[in-house]
Amino acid sequence: MSMRDTDRALVQAATAVAKLRCRSENHTVAAAARTPDGRVFTGVNVYHFTGGPCAELVTIGAAATQGATELETIVAVGDRGRGVIPPCGRCRQVLRDYFPSIRVIVGPMDALRVVEVGDLLPDTYVWADHQVDDPAVPAARGGAEG
Repeated sequence: MSMRDTDRALVQAATAVAKLRCRSENHTVAAAARTPDGRVFTGVNVYHFTGGPCAELVTIGAAATQGATELETIVAVGDRGRGVIPPCGRCRQVLRDYFPSIRVIVGPMDALRVVEVGDLLPDTYVWADHQVDDPAVPAARGGAEG
């Protein structure tokens, strides 16, 4: 897919956050995501030896915190001018599970392109497709129990 002006603006937003907030080894990647209605959310990774969350996952959480239930496009940008970084395998799977039609911006800065997340994760595992309905187990109730 070709890049739209809104896609270029999303790359600029992630780049600005990377320059402003990624100034230590704890935060080295920034991400920006856009909702279908045009709202933009950003986040940075939280590096930790236990496997802290990537910038894409922090961005998904930030969007959810503000009530966004659908994301249309996402991009991650590395610090120190490293440009656009494709999502790791875990992020590809989470993006695919949460937003099956999300567009992901990838490629070198002089040849950026937009791809469907499914194209980044062919023959993907779909968690919901592998859940077994057991009538002996009562349905989980919603809410903040736990």
